[in-house]
Amino acid sequence: MKHNIGARRQADLPVRLDNAHAQIASKLRALYLSVQEEAIPDRFIDLLEKLDAVERQSLSDVAE
Repeated sequence: MKHNIGARRQADLPVRLDNAHAQIASKLRALYLSVQEEAIPDRFIDLLEKLDAVERQSLSDVAE
């Protein structure tokens, strides 16, 4: 049976217990994936919208 390892995600590959760097990389990858799936809080979205409004106002002031 032939396996296509390239088709598998690296996060799914087993980590050798004797390789500390691989263990750290695997755990960081898992943490990143879990954070990436979290919802953005409404308060943070509101702050980003306010920043966008200030930037648009600033750009329109410079253009005039």
